[in-house]
Amino acid sequence: MKELEREIQEHGVGIGKDVVKVDSFLNHRIDVGLATEMGKAIHEAFADAQVDCILTVEASGIATSITAAQAFGNIPVIFAKKGETTNVSSDVYTAQVYSFTHQVMNTIRVSRDYLQEGMKILIVDDFLANGEAVEGLISIARQARAELVGVAVCVEKGFQEGGKRLRAEGIRIVSLAIVDAIEDGKIVLRSEEA
Repeated sequence: MKELEREIQEHGVGIGKDVVKVDSFLNHRIDVGLATEMGKAIHEAFADAQVDCILTVEASGIATSITAAQAFGNIPVIFAKKGETTNVSSDVYTAQVYSFTHQVMNTIRVSRDYLQEGMKILIVDDFLANGEAVEGLISIARQARAELVGVAVCVEKGFQEGGKRLRAEGIRIVSLAIVDAIEDGKIVLRSEEA
């Protein structure tokens, strides 16, 4: 997606060899216009599929999930919570997810009230790196006996194994931008020809 790639090139920062910092427009300060266009792009990529709801994990995937849900005709967004809360019953689907960004293990939870057997689920997230968040969400969808339509991410770190491994499992992955490397603080994006 050209608009997202342009923002990454102009405002993204590479830190070390593996941190892609895009918080000025994607996951701390949100460019709502760009988020809306990303939602439309996700809808276009999965227009051939029936999608009943979007599943994401708090918090950074929520904004793009909402704009994608609007593009699909205002379908529900369900987000997995990372901690126990008093407003979610103990009747939940759970999965263990390691956060690359925060370097911690989280138990993510989704109320059984919101995911039903046979629902067609599209997973949406801001990043795909090693794939732990997506795998946790897939686990939750499978526990619910929901049908996984695919996975859409804003930014995939192509130099990490998550996308490659998930595609090898036959999962349909759509990445709006793919980072191939970080070189001297510069983010190198995959060209469409690659």
